[in-house]
Amino acid sequence: MKQNIHPHYRTVVFHDTSANAFFKVGSTIKTDREIELDGQTWPYVTIDVSSQSHPFYTGKQKAFSSEGSTARFRQRFGRFIDVKRG
Repeated sequence: MKQNIHPHYRTVVFHDTSANAFFKVGSTIKTDREIELDGQTWPYVTIDVSSQSHPFYTGKQKAFSSEGSTARFRQRFGRFIDVKRG
């Protein structure tokens, strides 16, 4: 196996700024920033969205009814679709 070809794997603190949540995860991401957390210094990366703030995971996702959209489309343009071409 070749030596020194793999990135450095370590524990990194990711900070979801929209939910103000911190996650310690193993990663190879490069960063020069550090944070003091739990009495230790960790590499630090900020992120905008995580499972703590994403609407799909928090249950705040809006579900659009495709049946309603289809019905509105047919109501507006159905007469053009139903015309037989001859």
